[in-house]
Amino acid sequence: MSVTPMMQQYHEAKEAAGDALLLFRMGDFYELFFEDAKTAARVLGLSLTSRDKGENPVAMAGFPHHQLDSYLTKIISAGLRAAVCEQMEDPRQAKGIVKRAITRVVSRGTVTDDALLNPAESNFLLAISRNLPKSEGKSGLAWIDISTGRFEAAVVSTAKLDDELARIAPVELLVSDDSAPLPPSWSEGRLVTRRPAWAFGSEAAQSALTKHFGTQSLSGFGFEEDDSPALSAAGAVLDYLTETQKSSLDHIASLFPYRVGNALEIDQATRRSLEISQSLREGRREGSLLGVVDSTVTAMGARLLGDWFGSPLTDVERINARLDAVGELVVHPAVTAEVRTELKAIYDMQRLLARVTTGRATPRDLCFVARTLSSLPKVKAKLTGRSAERLALLESRIDLCADIRGRLEAALEDDCPLTTRDGGFIRSGFHAELDEQRELMRGGKRWMAEYQARAVEESGIPSIKVGFNKVFGYYLEVTHTHREKVPANFIRKQTLKNAERFITPELKEHEEKVLAAEERSQDLEYELFVELRELVASATRRLQGTAEALAEIDVLASMAELARTRNYVRPEMSANPVLDIEEGRHPVLDITEPEGTFVPNDVSCKAQVASCEEREIAHNSKIVPRNSLLLITGPNMAGKSTYIRQVALITLLAQVGSFVPAKRATIGVADRIFARVGASDDLARGRSTFMVEMTETARILNTATERSLVILDEIGRGTSTYDGLSLAWAVVEYLHDRIGCRTLFATHYHELTDLEATHSGVQNLNVAVQEWQGEVVFLHQIVPGAADKSYGIHVAKLAGVPREVNQRAEKILAQLETQHEQKGSGSLSDPPSRNGHPMQMTLFETMDHPLLETIRGVQLDSTTPLEAFQMVKEWQEQLAEKKVVSRPK
Repeated sequence: MSVTPMMQQYHEAKEAAGDALLLFRMGDFYELFFEDAKTAARVLGLSLTSRDKGENPVAMAGFPHHQLDSYLTKIISAGLRAAVCEQMEDPRQAKGIVKRAITRVVSRGTVTDDALLNPAESNFLLAISRNLPKSEGKSGLAWIDISTGRFEAAVVSTAKLDDELARIAPVELLVSDDSAPLPPSWSEGRLVTRRPAWAFGSEAAQSALTKHFGTQSLSGFGFEEDDSPALSAAGAVLDYLTETQKSSLDHIASLFPYRVGNALEIDQATRRSLEISQSLREGRREGSLLGVVDSTVTAMGARLLGDWFGSPLTDVERINARLDAVGELVVHPAVTAEVRTELKAIYDMQRLLARVTTGRATPRDLCFVARTLSSLPKVKAKLTGRSAERLALLESRIDLCADIRGRLEAALEDDCPLTTRDGGFIRSGFHAELDEQRELMRGGKRWMAEYQARAVEESGIPSIKVGFNKVFGYYLEVTHTHREKVPANFIRKQTLKNAERFITPELKEHEEKVLAAEERSQDLEYELFVELRELVASATRRLQGTAEALAEIDVLASMAELARTRNYVRPEMSANPVLDIEEGRHPVLDITEPEGTFVPNDVSCKAQVASCEEREIAHNSKIVPRNSLLLITGPNMAGKSTYIRQVALITLLAQVGSFVPAKRATIGVADRIFARVGASDDLARGRSTFMVEMTETARILNTATERSLVILDEIGRGTSTYDGLSLAWAVVEYLHDRIGCRTLFATHYHELTDLEATHSGVQNLNVAVQEWQGEVVFLHQIVPGAADKSYGIHVAKLAGVPREVNQRAEKILAQLETQHEQKGSGSLSDPPSRNGHPMQMTLFETMDHPLLETIRGVQLDSTTPLEAFQMVKEWQEQLAEKKVVSRPK
């Protein structure tokens, strides 16, 4: 079958595009053909048509070129990739078929356009380098947000890849095409792109990275010989971007080594349980800790705050540097307010620079750069003379870039268009030749008006007018009413229903002058635009440093504003694992609940060994701090889970460098935070709720250290009472005896409160409850001691359980409690059930059974073997007949 030159061009482009949908530019439309068209019709809602109507019609679908961004959004949201094939020359000047080429391949991890990005969130592409020789259980990771140029790499334990993926939250993964299939938890919700194995090769990676950065090695960036897996992953990232972007990547100015030990470790389950950056219910930023406390006023600041929450600090000195800066801004509210006001005028410089260096910036982007630079002097002035070292450093990093600002402001109109197509964005007076061409255009149009008046006078046709269209250019239009009056020098060009259109040699001559001036004007404006874009690109390093400083200033100012408006306090940070919080409040509920309704609570908790000196004292005296493990009991809905969560979140906020919601707080830096709160299953991987719970508990017990903070809620509730209570008991003992870390353990197993008497580091706490006239009032106040009730029936009533069920439950509970109190009664009562099933034994209390008295009364010395046999037989019959078990003593 013969193929037209254009379709041959399409097939060549499609071969280069691979599995990406090929968006093939044809005039004012992007067209898709064959299977791509069918996919686009299904995913994008386009009408499916065909190019040929013969025996083998070619499926076709398309959309207008100006709707590209909206359709790219739909494509990447569907987990697909798109290759954009543009016309590389003006069709009016092309000889033969218009040249076309793929200018970029767009996927979730390679997006740079604002319309396709969430301004408040980073958009990471991440490569995983696994199973490398001599890696010894280590894997290499490298991740980049190409929309800002931020590029990092790390070597991590392969066992902790889940946690790192949860921390970084990439939208696209690059893996070698010879690697094993990814676990479902890694690929869920992400685009997985397989790349050639050679792209992950160590030598190829080193070569590509050093070539890009213009260095002989990467040691200057802080990488060492052991970081080879990380660099392999980084090389794969760079190779992928070079292939897909087909443009300059100069905004990727550095590669930063990420060291796992420098940040607070938070595993995937804990991030989910604590809802740090995403809510459990909707998986969105709104409703999470980050979403609630985010008071930033710039997109750059919002993204940086998200990064800080993803990797809280463990170095006391660095934490205090941030706290010093926040503290100074808190005590100078006027300065903070003025800084925030100026920052609101700042545009997203990081993403603007990415578009500038990749050649995708618009005149409006350059206008936004100019406006941002115009705000810098005021921001810098407000920070001048600050005493906090961090603020002084940030002020020094703000480069005003006066030369860039001056050139942009002199060249660009105040309001610039989104495209260069129609011109009109260069100021008059900036370029002499451009002004001349514009004057010629204006003069030519004046001439047209004068010519029209003269034609009316000479022809005697009052309705004659001069018009213009792209096909015929300028023309004279005469209605049919006056066609008898048309002069001889009018040359007919087009017949309409009610009029005729004509040209004249004189009109054509002036048309050519006007159009030439207009075309030259547009060309000049584009040339000037490119010069300005390159000017900004040449200052990328300076502007990136300024953008990073502005983002951090925004974060610190937002923390100060939050602290001032919500009455937060500066935490005292300690290298020792202590936790002493007075009137602490849950950071999310404190803001989302009505003012004054949240009940604050204290916590005092200290790991069993906090320093070398204390370790020696503890070893010699055999004394364990009283409150290393807080055991919290109390009713459902009373606030146990809220309490333990708020302790973890306050600790996290402090290690981010924020003030905290409390009256006073002393917080020892944790190396890890673990949270096992709530129930969830993982049916996709065949794991029940209880299996998930035990897996997460096992991870805590195997990896927590004495400097960790552990919060656990209702461990062991997913199985039988015997199993669950046994496991909970053993977990508490292990945390207390073997790990000795700060632990808050919420439970309904009241038997566990006995541990306070036998384990000196355990302290019982409970949630205060007031009973009044048959009703229960939850006071949400944590007090010393153990709870004796769970009030589950009351909660069931509040939840709307049918009255009959609640009434029956109350009767059963009353009978059980009565039997519990009747110790040593000497007779067995039937269990409180309708089907004869026995009451379950209590595991950790002594049991009393009526047969025991009979057994105790047997005189073995005077009993014959036959009599003993008969007695045992009778006892067995009694047990089988009654089907009862002993009640607690």
